[in-house]
Amino acid sequence: MSGDGAQGRCYRDAVPKLIELLDLEEVDRDFYIGSPGKGEGRLFGGQVAAQSVVAAGRTVREDAPLHSLHAYFLRPGSYERPIRYMVDRIRDGRSFTTRRVVALQAGEAIFNLSASFALPEDGLSHQVPMPETEGPEGLPEMNEIRARLFGEDPPDPIVSGVMEMRLIDDVSDASGQKLEPVRHVWWRLNGDAPEDPLVRTALLVYASDRTLMQTATRPTGLVPGRDTMAASLDHALWLHHPPKLEDWILYTSRSPVAHGARALIRGAMYEPNGCRIASVTQEGLIRTRRD
Repeated sequence: MSGDGAQGRCYRDAVPKLIELLDLEEVDRDFYIGSPGKGEGRLFGGQVAAQSVVAAGRTVREDAPLHSLHAYFLRPGSYERPIRYMVDRIRDGRSFTTRRVVALQAGEAIFNLSASFALPEDGLSHQVPMPETEGPEGLPEMNEIRARLFGEDPPDPIVSGVMEMRLIDDVSDASGQKLEPVRHVWWRLNGDAPEDPLVRTALLVYASDRTLMQTATRPTGLVPGRDTMAASLDHALWLHHPPKLEDWILYTSRSPVAHGARALIRGAMYEPNGCRIASVTQEGLIRTRRD
């Protein structure tokens, strides 16, 4: 359900708009068209990833949900042209199904996804405990921090409004303080979760591309967006439990290494009851802004 924070008040229609963007047009067998929506600048890569998941999932039996994906962000997408999604049916096994999706815009590939779907089955089960953190109530909201730092509204209301994000251990000013490359963020949808399990999974994939780059800049003291330019290079996600998206989700991340303008970030998502629903790994390109 939607929250009462700044995003909840200002962007209540963002979730329905994103769900509408995830409703791809089927042009032919294994060929889909997606709208980028309205916005300025570079298209958010998480949206392309989410639409790719929907394109792949449309070609798979409904009782075999996504369990992992590996993707490369090849070129920046734009809001000016529709995106074509070409699906390759790599393998249809008895338990596992594999798909490859290439997203094209203006005749060029901008995104490449390999996705694996699996039938649920019984087996071993364990996980390390969720990190002990404070709850989301009373924590600063990301859009409020952004307005304080930059004095402007985010350029894309869908990206900014789909999730209410509350930061546990973030710096609320531009002090240049150097911190450990660890971050904890609570997020939840600013609207009702859809009934379609595939769309819920796509929304989780969308959310998984948020906040990771900022984790890698924390040891530098640089302010993301003001002092740095960043772009996702590749992205991997493993789903351990079907996402419900009806409550807060804790997104923890750690950057163990960065070198040569590239940073590696590892993340995990937990439900409030401590259940780990997803694991994420991403490498990003981070460069210092020049005058």
